[in-house]
Amino acid sequence: MLHRLRYLMSTRIAYSAVLLAAGISSASAADPTGDWKVADGVANIRVARCNGSMWGVVAWEKTPGGRDVNNPDPARQSRPTLGMPILIDMKKKPGAEAWEGQVYNAKDGKLYASTITPTDPDHLEIQGCVLGFLCGGETWTRVGPPIPSSPVNSMAKGTQKPITPAPAPKTTTGAANAATASAKPGAKPADQVGDICLLPEVARPR
Repeated sequence: MLHRLRYLMSTRIAYSAVLLAAGISSASAADPTGDWKVADGVANIRVARCNGSMWGVVAWEKTPGGRDVNNPDPARQSRPTLGMPILIDMKKKPGAEAWEGQVYNAKDGKLYASTITPTDPDHLEIQGCVLGFLCGGETWTRVGPPIPSSPVNSMAKGTQKPITPAPAPKTTTGAANAATASAKPGAKPADQVGDICLLPEVARPR
């Protein structure tokens, strides 16, 4: 009798552990936040929840110094692509682990209706359509951990103005070369975007 009781208890503990692991895996798979490398590897997109919506901006470029040259608005054609919103104001889709909104395609300067869906903890599926048809998509690969909800969501509500970082002090070419030479090999490059909820295009009043 005692042996059977121990067997039943160990079976229940093992079953509970399986359910807990499945729950953790499911929760991780459903989180679209973090840094993601696009399919062709030319950029990383940082996705975060800002003021209840998912936003994604360019957080890293394989070729630095890009400009939004294909934007139909001439005033925006000179804006840097680094920090530029790509996934725009995406809302949770009822009854599904997916978010709907718009995606900006810098290659043609157009906005498309879009859905993002985490297929597992390390992959994010992006689908975009023009007027409900001509749909296409790609899969992004995670390169950064999930991001907690921004502690500065008040910025996204427009209650405060985003803080503009102080300009970096100017250095001579010799000093710059010395700094580069002294940098540790393989050191991670400085994050040039930070909390995307602070970016003016994301934090604008609604």
